[in-house]
Amino acid sequence: MSLITQCVRRTLKGTALLTTACAAFMAMSASAADKVYRLTMAETWGPNFPIFGDAPRNMAKMAEEMSNGRLQIRIDSSNKHKAPFGVFDMVKSGQYDMGHSASYYWKGKVPNTLYFTSMPFGMTPPEQYAWFYYDDGMKLMEQVYEPHNMLSFPGGNTDVQMGGWFQKEIKTIDDLKGLKMRIPGFAGEVLAEVGAKPTNIAPGELYTALERRTIDALEWVGPSLDLRMGFHKIAPYYYTGWHEPATELQFLVNKRTWSKLPDDLKAILTVAMKAAAYDMYIQSTHESGKNWAQIRTEYPDVKIKDFPPEVITALREANDKLLKEHAEKDEMAKQIQASQAAYLEQVRSWTDIATKAYLNNFD
Repeated sequence: MSLITQCVRRTLKGTALLTTACAAFMAMSASAADKVYRLTMAETWGPNFPIFGDAPRNMAKMAEEMSNGRLQIRIDSSNKHKAPFGVFDMVKSGQYDMGHSASYYWKGKVPNTLYFTSMPFGMTPPEQYAWFYYDDGMKLMEQVYEPHNMLSFPGGNTDVQMGGWFQKEIKTIDDLKGLKMRIPGFAGEVLAEVGAKPTNIAPGELYTALERRTIDALEWVGPSLDLRMGFHKIAPYYYTGWHEPATELQFLVNKRTWSKLPDDLKAILTVAMKAAAYDMYIQSTHESGKNWAQIRTEYPDVKIKDFPPEVITALREANDKLLKEHAEKDEMAKQIQASQAAYLEQVRSWTDIATKAYLNNFD
């Protein structure tokens, strides 16, 4: 029997002392139900950044509406907090309650975080979402972030990413040696293994870095975001992807903040994050389709290229070598890799006879 039910029954019996006490309890309960929780979120992206910035704002709007105003989230862009790659530390310390960024940005701090964004030659978005929510993905991600006082949730998918914009054509693996390229995550390690010089640069600095030849090439996302960044004006070669087949952003939540939320608001926040993440995936697909059509018609000089088979083979061999080395040094890395490999083997057989077979019918 709930305390409220007991209070009602005792009140009906007319016991004055109990009636007074229960009235106070019920007033306190009503007050708790009306309490407004105001959270802060730091995002890696600049103000009004399309698609990436839409996801956290959609999430905050849904959370406020579903909670009838009891859960309100203020979002600070990188121009406000001045640390686009500082989101991990700011949420961990409690400076912000939440963050929106990408897990592989933290590989220098916590190497195993990189597995939860996207891995070269890995899962597609539907496959990866299935791994997160119906296999071991969420559980493994929680284990990686738990020591750092945070929870991590999928925060929006870009769909398959393009391989990047290059100043020169890549004909052999030797063309990658010494190449300065903006490329984060495990793919950066793979390129370093074959002789390139990877670096990570904040989104707002990418165009200038490529224009001034501080870097020779960069990968960003795909037509959904690349067109408005203007990379086609300064790099003629646009390569198809291999490195990020399912790039998932993330929502970070400080665990102390999470523990203070009542159960219904935890549920609302979880649903809002999940819905906003999937919506970003659909938005990315829509924008890429629209912008790709624009590139084809308005910028015919953009040269779309596949990396030669020799280059892909060398990249895959480097990828496999590095995965093995990571697994040998780190038991958690070994566990995550094993989970992803086993799930990919299982789900890809279905993708091959479903999506791939369907598309092959139109080749």
